[in-house]
Amino acid sequence: MTLLQLEGVTRTVQLIDAPPLTILNGVDLDVAVGDRVSIVGRSGSGKSTLLNLLGLLDDPTTGQMHFDGRPVPSFSSGERDRVRGRDVGFIFQQFNLLQGRTALENVMTPLLYAEGRQFWQRSRIAGEMLDRVGLGHRATAMPDKLSGGEQQRVAIARSLVRGPRLILADEPTGALDLETGASVMELLDDVATASGAALVTITHDPAIAALATTHYRLDHGVLTPTDAAAMAVQA
Repeated sequence: MTLLQLEGVTRTVQLIDAPPLTILNGVDLDVAVGDRVSIVGRSGSGKSTLLNLLGLLDDPTTGQMHFDGRPVPSFSSGERDRVRGRDVGFIFQQFNLLQGRTALENVMTPLLYAEGRQFWQRSRIAGEMLDRVGLGHRATAMPDKLSGGEQQRVAIARSLVRGPRLILADEPTGALDLETGASVMELLDDVATASGAALVTITHDPAIAALATTHYRLDHGVLTPTDAAAMAVQA
């Protein structure tokens, strides 16, 4: 079942006193439920722009984009916010944890916008998610008392606490050492598998990208299917 589909998508921005700048050019991408997709690209290749589109933060300039079979431009602003909050989980390189709040409070944050059981039982649900990432014993710790790997685990728990159908990981191991990064990716894959979520990892590291089952390279705004061996050679 296709969850996210892009057909001929472009993204162009208007510049002052200069011609328009095309950042994405003719992007085609299908992400099915449970997929493991990696997108490799150097700095300036358009990765951040593509991530914003996949996360329903921006609209294409031209082309078609569907989420769960529905054209994304047909969503109202409120619908888009609800779908993004419920169905999309973001994981970033820099963790983006809220300082002055415990690990548990950080994981609870997305549940403040939930409804029904998820809202009223937010503390228990967040605690269970911390347990799943191996940090139940660190629930009361502040971010500055956590290691880099522990902070990333909290960020993963926060992104998954509402059970998203699509997980977008933006350089999720870029701030971690090699061993910790491998552990975090294994954890992320395990938790995504348990929830049946699709995982899209955007990275510059071919070793991390090779962990996926479907591979793409983004170069100057053009997305091209490739394989793990080709990525390692081209990186």
